[in-house]
Amino acid sequence: MLCSSSPRCSFPFQLVLENPLQLNRVEVEILDVNDNAPRFPKDTVSLEITEVANLGTRLRLEVAEDQDTGSNSIATYELSPNEHFALSINIRGDGVKIPEIVLEKLLDREKAATHHLILTALDSGNPVQSGTVQVTVHVLDANDNPPVCEPPVSKVYLEENIQVGTIVTKLNVTDLDEGPNGEVEYFFKSSSSVQLKLLDVFSLDSQTGEIKTKVLLDYEEANAYEIAIYIKDKGSPAMEGHCNIRVELVDVNDNSPEIMMTTLSSSVQEDAPIGTVIALIQAKDNDSEENGQVHLEIPRHVPFKLVSSFKGHYSLVTNGPLDREKTAGYSITIKATDSGIPQKSTEKNILIQVSDINDNAPTFSIPSYTAHVEENTSPGTLVFSVSACDPDVGVNSKLSYSIVDTGNHGLPISTYFHINQENGSIYTSRVLDYEQEKVFQVSVEVKDSGFPPLSSTSILHLFIVDQNDNAPVIVHPEVPKGSAFHQSLLIPVEPGYLVTKVVAVDADSGHNAWVSYHLLYETNEVNTFKVEDHSGEIRVTRTLREPGVSHRLVVEVKDNGVPSLSASLILIISSEDNAAQDFTKSLDLLPKSPARAQNLTLYLIISLVAISLVSCVMMIIVGARCFKSGFCIPNWIISRWCSRRTDRKSTINISGYPNPEGFIRYLEQAQPNTDWRFSQAQRPGTSGSQNGDENGTWPNNQFDTEMLQAMILASANEAAAAAAANPDGNSTLGGGATAGTMGLSTRYGPQFTLQHVPDYRQNVYIPGSTATLSNSAGKRDGKPAASGGGNKKKSGKKEKK
Repeated sequence: MLCSSSPRCSFPFQLVLENPLQLNRVEVEILDVNDNAPRFPKDTVSLEITEVANLGTRLRLEVAEDQDTGSNSIATYELSPNEHFALSINIRGDGVKIPEIVLEKLLDREKAATHHLILTALDSGNPVQSGTVQVTVHVLDANDNPPVCEPPVSKVYLEENIQVGTIVTKLNVTDLDEGPNGEVEYFFKSSSSVQLKLLDVFSLDSQTGEIKTKVLLDYEEANAYEIAIYIKDKGSPAMEGHCNIRVELVDVNDNSPEIMMTTLSSSVQEDAPIGTVIALIQAKDNDSEENGQVHLEIPRHVPFKLVSSFKGHYSLVTNGPLDREKTAGYSITIKATDSGIPQKSTEKNILIQVSDINDNAPTFSIPSYTAHVEENTSPGTLVFSVSACDPDVGVNSKLSYSIVDTGNHGLPISTYFHINQENGSIYTSRVLDYEQEKVFQVSVEVKDSGFPPLSSTSILHLFIVDQNDNAPVIVHPEVPKGSAFHQSLLIPVEPGYLVTKVVAVDADSGHNAWVSYHLLYETNEVNTFKVEDHSGEIRVTRTLREPGVSHRLVVEVKDNGVPSLSASLILIISSEDNAAQDFTKSLDLLPKSPARAQNLTLYLIISLVAISLVSCVMMIIVGARCFKSGFCIPNWIISRWCSRRTDRKSTINISGYPNPEGFIRYLEQAQPNTDWRFSQAQRPGTSGSQNGDENGTWPNNQFDTEMLQAMILASANEAAAAAAANPDGNSTLGGGATAGTMGLSTRYGPQFTLQHVPDYRQNVYIPGSTATLSNSAGKRDGKPAASGGGNKKKSGKKEKK
């Protein structure tokens, strides 16, 4: 009685508790028991069937009704045994089982005009209850084709709220008979209470079979209708057929959601913990399925969220920290939206005020700043202005600025800059020099006046902009101010020959430090020499063959600053004829030794002679011992040693030194130092020269070694004499030179080391001999250089020794 035929019967209600506030849902469900037996609408049913009915002809029986539901409802039907009919059960779209009797054996009206059957309806309760109906089947003659509905069961979908008079469907019925036996009429079966209600909703045209709506359909009242149509032809006797139409309504989203506020707090403190309940909200929608599914939402940018407690009930709680200085209050729009198409929604606004507490520190607009200031600016120049803000009010928003005093090369940063405490403007306190400091990191602190005071810091990266305040400096060749650099040029030379290289540096940076080299020609130097713009290499541009010519060049080095600064060097290039003259001139150019230096040389030669005599005595003693022990030095070794003395006299002549023969005897006794080697990077020579193999020895044989030792010894004597004569270290050759420079001036170090020394070995000529201090291929192979007047056989023995 309460829920009719609905499978579920329940009644919900809500229970609200206070202190604390809580909402609970209670649902009472009424369970069915098997207290009703199945019943047919009538106690007897009369059916007619022609005798010419085909096997399989179906006659529909009345459907029994059972007020119980679920497992207590009708489960099946049973038919009393007979030889002509069998029971068939069809299931409608709503699950209702429809009994039918099926003809299994042909009928003969003359043998049996009627058949009496009993149809029993059984439910599935415990115990099982049943109901019966008396079925009488009359066998008719003649009209033997019943009307047939195609299909016998059909389904129609209609949207709710369609206009009244809309055609639901038109039945498709056929009858194979002709004339009146083939004409059919349509009727509603109105034996049950459910079918009687259909007469108020639908109309049926008995001639055409069209079914139309009579009222507005509402999905929320009924979502489906089962229509049973009885079809009868006009034959005699008339034959009937049946059509079943299921009309299912499609829900239209025609109801908007509803929002109901149970309780609401008007304010909340900004330090309220996350999860604080602000309001209890309920939402519902009268539509069904997706159209009735409602979800609530609030704007995402607010620090609140909705928490669902159970279906349709929500709690509005805090979901993040609140900040009154950013937002003093919130107008929250709660929007309820269903899932229909198109969606329907409802909105409701609530106001929440945020109570203030003091919780904000002053902040800079960005964590770090970048500024630039040119060097050499006067003290008090404005560098940059920082700014901070405090969202608090009153005394808590009053700010003051200060520089955190960090060290910079031992000096406090405050010695370079100072700040205006009120507006954050930073000024220079002294003149800044890019070459001393290129960048500063100034830490600025801002503090409010609250209690306790809150503060924050920011970093100012201050870059010093370079000015072109340094002119280029020529570091090679190093020439005293007002002097010229003299360079010898051995002719003949071909175009492209490297004369020398000028090296300059600039203390500035960037474009200001880019240097370029230029020649300021004087008279006939035009088109004779050129300088590479970027490398500073000076090369010959035409063939030079005339000796004794002096060329005066002015090399200008300019930087790329604005305005450009420059430096210049006067270079005097003298052409000389050949290597022997170069060697003699180089000796003549050496400083003349004073008397004290000559005495030193004499002492040195006497010492060498003494050492030679001692060596001869030692060899005689060793020879005597050899004779006693039976082992003697071969005569050819002694003769070879003596012959070397004679050979050296004819091949070496060192002018400018007394008693050269005694000096030669010293050289004969001294063995070459084969460990004196230069790596490829250290090997003397002009820029780009790659003579010899990478790890080759320089010099490459004993003869070259002795030659070089003689030159070095002579250079050392002159250097010692010059150092004694000029203690201030400004002598032309060797004076003030540090160890390891081979007597070179300090202008060649430290920037100009051995790798910058030109390879003068190829330009040294020894009078009386064709040998030169060169790194020839023959010497690299370990073969001695041929000398004028030398003996090949002796030379071979010399190599063995």
